[in-house]
Amino acid sequence: MVLESKNPNQNRTPRILSIDILRGLVMVLMTLDHVRTFFSNANFNPLDLTESNIPLFLTRWITHLCAPTFIFLAGIGAYLSLKRGKTKQQLCRFLLLRGLWLVFLDLTVVRFSWRFDLNLTFSAAGVLWAIACSMIFLAAIIYLPTRIIATIGILLIVRHNLFDNVQVEQLGNIGWLWAILHQRTMIEPISGFRLFILHPLIPWIGVMAVGYAFGTLFEMEKYRRLQLLRKIGLGMIVAFIIIRGTNIYGDPNPWSIQYSFPDTVLSFIDCHKYPPSLLYLLITLGLAILLLYYFEKSNIRYFKPLIILGQEPLFFYVIHVYLIHLTAILFALSRYGIEPLTFSQLGISWKPKEFGYNLQIVYLIWLLITFLLYIICYQKIRFQASSLKGRKK
Repeated sequence: MVLESKNPNQNRTPRILSIDILRGLVMVLMTLDHVRTFFSNANFNPLDLTESNIPLFLTRWITHLCAPTFIFLAGIGAYLSLKRGKTKQQLCRFLLLRGLWLVFLDLTVVRFSWRFDLNLTFSAAGVLWAIACSMIFLAAIIYLPTRIIATIGILLIVRHNLFDNVQVEQLGNIGWLWAILHQRTMIEPISGFRLFILHPLIPWIGVMAVGYAFGTLFEMEKYRRLQLLRKIGLGMIVAFIIIRGTNIYGDPNPWSIQYSFPDTVLSFIDCHKYPPSLLYLLITLGLAILLLYYFEKSNIRYFKPLIILGQEPLFFYVIHVYLIHLTAILFALSRYGIEPLTFSQLGISWKPKEFGYNLQIVYLIWLLITFLLYIICYQKIRFQASSLKGRKK
């Protein structure tokens, strides 16, 4: 069912708690991915089947849910805000200003959390950048009928792999624009400043547009909505299996038969993320929609910690890498002394090859950091609620 609560920071506007639960879950998974990045002793791509193992592969693979789900839910949230009283003009302004703010945060505050240096000649356009630009694009098309917005989003997701062979080098002076839209690469928009496009935009703006249209499901009667969530989620997984099985279209990296059946399965589900392929989005968003279906049916009391986290996504995102990075420095200091103060996830600064821990220790660190993040978010929500009550008095 649609689980609702009253959020004191939104004039007692109802929240759909199944969405908060799903958002909270992917935030916990995102934390796992970033803890693994900082603390793992596996100095190779965990999705590389020639070096990886099943637990490490799946630890990385399951976190693929994060970016698609964040952006998809942001689109749903934009649609629902109209049903909670915003006009399209107000929503357009909000999306535009919020998008610009997130771009600034990603290129400054978030960038520093990963690198801990003040060299401003380099930055990376990460997931906040993708969310921000998707919001700005949605603001530009918000006055179109919802069906047209859905069609635009679906076309961007389904057809963009037709252009996988187009490379920045082929486009001369406008190559930088193609990098922003569809190719993960480094550009130099201003002399002396390099920007690494980690998340090219075309598929992501399609995901947010589809999420916006998907918000219409939350206006439906409970039984009909649950039916559609189940059918759409399962349909996307089946579509993934059929299209992936052909090895013809939908992902630039074909799967192949491996030495063992489990490794063949891993090769089958290992899809291209930068930019996200059609198949990548089918399986991740299919799973996300099935999770929404499950959370809609479930008892809320089992998921209260995820609700807390899901109601503070931006605050959580901004602080979580700082906490992980600082914790990694403390661990490194205990082993190597003062030099690891320059320790950087991106490998720009000094990082000993032998630094890191096995997967079991990584999971323990993840649980500890997730608990700390929950306490911080919980206290923030309590403080906001008490401040609101004080102002009303």
